[in-house]
Amino acid sequence: MRPSNRQPDELRRVSIERAVSMHAEGSCLIKFGNTHVLCTASLEERVPPWLKGQGRGWVTAEYAMLPRATSDRTRREVTRGSPSGRTHEIQRLIGRSLRAVVDLEKLGERQITVDCDVIQADGGTRTAAITGAWVALSDCIEWMKVREMVTREALPDQVAAISCGLYKGTPVLDLDYAEDSNADADANFVMTGSGGIVEVQGTAETNPFSQENFDALMGLARKGIGELLQLQKLTIS
Repeated sequence: MRPSNRQPDELRRVSIERAVSMHAEGSCLIKFGNTHVLCTASLEERVPPWLKGQGRGWVTAEYAMLPRATSDRTRREVTRGSPSGRTHEIQRLIGRSLRAVVDLEKLGERQITVDCDVIQADGGTRTAAITGAWVALSDCIEWMKVREMVTREALPDQVAAISCGLYKGTPVLDLDYAEDSNADADANFVMTGSGGIVEVQGTAETNPFSQENFDALMGLARKGIGELLQLQKLTIS
């Protein structure tokens, strides 16, 4: 039995609340169980210097954890002088995931930055951030569409992410911290609404895992992401 009493293929309770920021062009608060992430999308009439004059836009992301998102207080990274390697890696992953489903040429020379701030962490913060970031981005694109800045085709597909792992030898979906910290192997899967794979991050924590186990994790990921994609659709409808 899993610590949360869930079935192996069962997600934590997931909820998405839109329009939680009065200033951002797009925003949502996403909850994967006790993991809560605030996602805000901000539009700027500029692009990075290396993109100027090319007639296309850019989508990027930033990620941070609030000091008491975890059981012990973590110093704000700004007070340490620079983001950690983990933070760099996660925010680059979020950015890549979003750009995989955006038509950058249809944005024009504009940049959308999606900030993902972890309010409370209980495992799966990066997968919750990616899933919520798409909703915030979708609302930002809709904000632009209403003002005739873009068409809806600027965001032709969805993207969502989920974690899977081997816990006590059993493939399980959507690991919370109790499972993640004791998993034999864990992996993060990022997939699009059309079924494409954006990224897979997998690690054996103890012994190498088999192809059979990987296939089982992939199957769980497809099921879980399918449910998240449906929730995204319901949220923005």
